[in-house]
Amino acid sequence: MLNREGLEMTPTQLADSLEGGENIQVLDVRAAHRLAAGTVEAPNFVNETGSTIMSLEDPTQVGIDPATRVAVVCGHGNASLRVASFLTAKGFNALSLRGGVAAWMDMLRQRQLPAPAGFDRLVQFDRIGKGSLGYLIVRGDEALAVDPSRDWQAWAAAAEDAGARLIGVADTHVHADYISGGPALSAALGVPYYLHPGDAVYPYDETPGVIEFTPVADGDVIQVGGSAVTVRHTPGHTLGSVCFMLGDEAVLTGDFLFVGSIGRPDLAGRTEAWTGDLWASLNAARDTWPRGAVIYPAHYGTDAERNPDLSVGRTLEDLLASNHAMQITDEAEFRALVNAGVSTPPEAYRTIKAINVGLAVVTAKQAEVLEAGKNECALG
Repeated sequence: MLNREGLEMTPTQLADSLEGGENIQVLDVRAAHRLAAGTVEAPNFVNETGSTIMSLEDPTQVGIDPATRVAVVCGHGNASLRVASFLTAKGFNALSLRGGVAAWMDMLRQRQLPAPAGFDRLVQFDRIGKGSLGYLIVRGDEALAVDPSRDWQAWAAAAEDAGARLIGVADTHVHADYISGGPALSAALGVPYYLHPGDAVYPYDETPGVIEFTPVADGDVIQVGGSAVTVRHTPGHTLGSVCFMLGDEAVLTGDFLFVGSIGRPDLAGRTEAWTGDLWASLNAARDTWPRGAVIYPAHYGTDAERNPDLSVGRTLEDLLASNHAMQITDEAEFRALVNAGVSTPPEAYRTIKAINVGLAVVTAKQAEVLEAGKNECALG
């Protein structure tokens, strides 16, 4: 058995290197058909199968630069460990990604956002493997978790670090691309789980869900340390999609509105009806939301949507100038945009929706397979 000592790096260490600007090479040793489970995106990306690279006398033949550090990646960190050992013996500075792509997909990065007036802290949780975002809102000694992933412990730990206790958990909608940690976190702490009733059903056949939740509706207020988090019902991506407004300075928009796109309305097969809902929601946002409010979504598509500090969020004014869907003023043109942008969603989304309303249960391994790959929640 190989000694892992000195041959591994954690997903967090790799992310630190990439975000810090290191010109680190990423060598993915999985077979090509495995890449759909997700990849580590980095400069100088090289993909080869483990069997091929292990047989080479000169690894530079596949483009590896001996002068640049190499992060070797596989599914779970076992084959990559052997390759890293092989490369190290050849004189390369190589490390295996501990836990592989499976661990990379689960990793969270915390980014401190400017706190809106009336709040003390706003944290963005960036699950970079999926392009998914969640949030923690803090005021005084109270905190609200929004759109937590399966690794909900990160939200609880961040609240504790802020000297606050979680007084509630909220999902902007029932997610299709990842399993929510909301119900589990709510149950673990004995706090409310906030959800719009429109999403407490399985949307494909309207079977009622069996999760326990505290219903919210448009205009409702969730108090966090005496400050108001206001609910705005924005159906279209889902029937129960909501946004959370933090005064006039920030809106957590879930999958309703992204920096570069909008949430697709076709996931449940009712594209025509939900497109009308989405059109009405976009018009309401354009007409009534503060132009200076920063839009913080639950997903992003590419790094082009990031700010210089790597956070994701732009003012509504910026989106009105750059987001094509937000610039359309004719409903027929908007429907044409939607029809041109929809595509067949991943089959796993049906199962994830069922899990998130309590109608199915899976193992951790099954969850890993279901959640594999980038989100496909935006209109293409």
